[in-house]
Amino acid sequence: MIERESLDAIFAARALTALFQPILTCPSGGLWGHEALIRGPSSGPLHSPLKLFDAAAREGRLVELDLLCREVAIQAFGRAGCPGRLFLNVTPDAVVASDHPTGETLRFLERAGVAPERVVIEITEQFPIHDYAIVRHAVDHYRSMGFAVALDDLGAGYAGLRHWSELRPDYVKIDRHFASGVESDAGKREVVRSVLDMARRMGTRVIVEGIETEAEYTALRALGMTHSQGYLFGRPAARPLSVDQPMPGEDVGGVPGAAVQRPTARVLAREVVPAAPTASVAEVAARFRAEADLRCVPLVGRDGRAVGIVRRDTLLSRLAHNYGHALFAGRAVTAFVESSTVTVPGDLPLEALSRRVTEADDADEAILITDADGRYLGVGSVFDLLRRITDLQIHSARHANPLTGLPGNVRIEQHIDALLAAGTPFTVVHADLDHFKAYNDFYGYQRGDEAILATARILQARLHAGDFAGHVGGDDFVLLLRGSDWEYRCQALLEDFAAHVPSLYDARERECGGIDTRDRQGSPQRFPLLSISLAAVPVLDRRFTSHYQVATVLAEIKHCAKREPGNSLFVDRRCRPDGESASVDGAVDGAAADG
Repeated sequence: MIERESLDAIFAARALTALFQPILTCPSGGLWGHEALIRGPSSGPLHSPLKLFDAAAREGRLVELDLLCREVAIQAFGRAGCPGRLFLNVTPDAVVASDHPTGETLRFLERAGVAPERVVIEITEQFPIHDYAIVRHAVDHYRSMGFAVALDDLGAGYAGLRHWSELRPDYVKIDRHFASGVESDAGKREVVRSVLDMARRMGTRVIVEGIETEAEYTALRALGMTHSQGYLFGRPAARPLSVDQPMPGEDVGGVPGAAVQRPTARVLAREVVPAAPTASVAEVAARFRAEADLRCVPLVGRDGRAVGIVRRDTLLSRLAHNYGHALFAGRAVTAFVESSTVTVPGDLPLEALSRRVTEADDADEAILITDADGRYLGVGSVFDLLRRITDLQIHSARHANPLTGLPGNVRIEQHIDALLAAGTPFTVVHADLDHFKAYNDFYGYQRGDEAILATARILQARLHAGDFAGHVGGDDFVLLLRGSDWEYRCQALLEDFAAHVPSLYDARERECGGIDTRDRQGSPQRFPLLSISLAAVPVLDRRFTSHYQVATVLAEIKHCAKREPGNSLFVDRRCRPDGESASVDGAVDGAAADG
């Protein structure tokens, strides 16, 4: 009775609250969309969405509640004026209900000023699907209206793989269970890797939910995750995010004063003399006729703020129609502002801009570029953007290791020089596998590659925001760690590696504690299990001026580290922050030793 009265009160007062949780893209961490979450009145028994929907199902009001949730979420999203996708949760029962009215969602969107192409209908797996044919028909209906479809909570509900196979969603969201502790759980990593592989083959995008720590994010990103969601990026809030934000493991662009910066939209800005919003259609048309190469005209108010763009083809074609000049020539040119123009701040990274353009299905060929306050800077083109992105990809691929995809020597050196130029304290760590040649010879190059990939994942899992991981080649890696806890993270990395290594061996070698083979002279020899040697050089002052000097000291410390048996950390403590000199000091088998 209490639940029924509470439901009646909610429907009468429309007393629901929409919260939004951000969904981001990897690796740049650009804002990509939001999932809308619904809460009942905070003071009532149906505040929890689970209790709310359970009560509605028992009272036969699930369809009514589903529509009210959509309307509240869409209105709140539209009021916020947030960019990106809007994910709306629906249950299979509500989708197939015979009394579910058609066209209501489109009407909600039209009133809120949100394009259907920005909406994703998210079907939860927490409820069973009894008739796939009916649900498929409903999914096709949503797609015909311009919506995309997502499958939620993959791996946590009913018949997940069959749902995926039958409904062929545009997006699949992996349940939070597989993100929790993934950096230390090989089984979860294999599940995520398998889902990502299947998604690539089926043309589906994957979103990993429930990411709460930087270690989880870094481990998932190393597996190939492209879209992420979780408390690490923001808890559900009444107002959606509206800016791109840096994520763990970001490249040099986050370093103040860095010499190597990610290019931004500002590099595309070409100055085109703007027109005032009060200009007439005839005035702007005259400019187009006088300047044959002018493709568009930006409109800028007296305060310098950009209003929009008017395209040459659109304006002149309307005037060319019968009575077109008589109808439009005297009107303000704002009537012809292109609604599909992408407007971005000049400091937006090109990678984030590329996503925003490609995800806007009807994006205009011109890009309006402003400063942080919306003041006009210039006009860019999609063609120039694609050319720049292609150049970046070629440059990145040229200087990346083909096996791990991690940056190679050139980018490692650039990153070190950028940190030095910025005066940013950091620690450079060289990681080298011990006994790898014997392992590679014994098991073959494929198993050797798997060992190197596993090492790369372990190293990346301990990165924090602003850190950097590079692959010199073979079994050699370089980490650039920022923050005072670098030594603790190196010790944790040694423990992670030691825990994972046995899984790289077959049972016989695992039980023996190594590989029995012959050395180069043909004599029998036992090589112990793989271990990793870490050589660390803290860069805490201005004694280094280039990566050459850092590399020279690092090479010396690396030789010291390789002399220590087992998993070891060897630290150069000769130049302390206070300027005092000290001796080279090692830490063996993961236990720090202060000298």
